[in-house]
Amino acid sequence: MENILTLQQLKDLPPGIFASGIVPNSPEGIYMTTHREGDNLIWVASRGRIHDWAIYVTWAESGREFALSNGDKVRGEVNIKKLVPCDGEAFEMYRY
Repeated sequence: MENILTLQQLKDLPPGIFASGIVPNSPEGIYMTTHREGDNLIWVASRGRIHDWAIYVTWAESGREFALSNGDKVRGEVNIKKLVPCDGEAFEMYRY
């Protein structure tokens, strides 16, 4: 995958996790709660059965698979594009 996810790249990906990472729980990263500010969050981007996709986030100690099955869906456009830079066509396929 190039630096920016395109619709064609999304179509070419198999279903499942295609990107992941660790970010701080902070206003500069992805923010979940002040209660655990500074703790790390794990996020996973997953393609669905069709070429739609979503990003899920949870506390880092929970792991990727837990994030995928039980994490909170990232909903804000700024945060989505912060984690997975994408063009307009790929962004339109984001599953809210």
